Amino acid sequence: MATPTGPRVPCYEAAVARALLFGWVLVRVAGATGTTDVVVAYNLTWKSTNFKTILEWEPKPINHVYTVQISSRLGNWKNKCFYTTDTECDVTDEIVKNVEETYLARVFSYPLDAIGSTGEPPFTNSLEFTPYLETNLGQPTIRSFEQVGTALNVTVQDARTLVRVGGTFLSLRDVFGKDLNYILYYWRASSTGKKKATTNTNEFLIDVDEGENYCFNVQAVIPSRRANQKSPESLIECTSREKVLSTEMPFIVVAVMLVVIIFIIVLSVSLYKCRKARAGRSGKESLPLNVA
Repeated sequence: MATPTGPRVPCYEAAVARALLFGWVLVRVAGATGTTDVVVAYNLTWKSTNFKTILEWEPKPINHVYTVQISSRLGNWKNKCFYTTDTECDVTDEIVKNVEETYLARVFSYPLDAIGSTGEPPFTNSLEFTPYLETNLGQPTIRSFEQVGTALNVTVQDARTLVRVGGTFLSLRDVFGKDLNYILYYWRASSTGKKKATTNTNEFLIDVDEGENYCFNVQAVIPSRRANQKSPESLIECTSREKVLSTEMPFIVVAVMLVVIIFIIVLSVSLYKCRKARAGRSGKESLPLNVA
């Protein structure tokens, strides 16, 4: 019995057809599940000073948005900064609830066309952050000072934080207690040699030379920390305002001299141009008239 014959599809064409069909199925599945390419957040960084805490990350979003979640080590995740195009999120209100707790954050990336979808979007975890051990100390201020004879008394003003107890914002001293120290750097106004004193209170009382003017500033420090131990130094104060002015005077003199020099140059150029213009007009007036 003869075997029926008919047109055969070449193997190459059949393979191409199957590949195209498989690719079409993959595209349909990806579209149905919402798995579009999204750039995930990276370089997550905690920025914190006196417990004011911001989580920052990269990159700037293109065709997607971010949502942040934060949790204590044993707590539940809480949503912050929903569907934002920013690359930072203020999480202070969460971490000040317990500054000695350790926190973790994560940043989700949502495609704009998949907001509200049921699937979990890609996300990136931050490093752990313990505010009590890691928040930076802000620049302190000198509240008052007085020099009487051989005694110099300096009082430091504690910075306020956003940590609250019973509706009252706590100071750094309230939070850190005796863990918080202050360093006083002081020197004769006529000298550059510095000395220092340390206290775990807010008061300094040091012996100085009678009749000498002194300048000084302070710095907060937590010696028990491994990192972020010290704050920036405060502004410099002096027992005699004249000494402060004397340190600023060279800069003031230079600035005044520059203004005077610029004024002289501008005035000279203006006078030169006026003289040149007058000379030109005088020359034109002295020319003989053309007689037709």
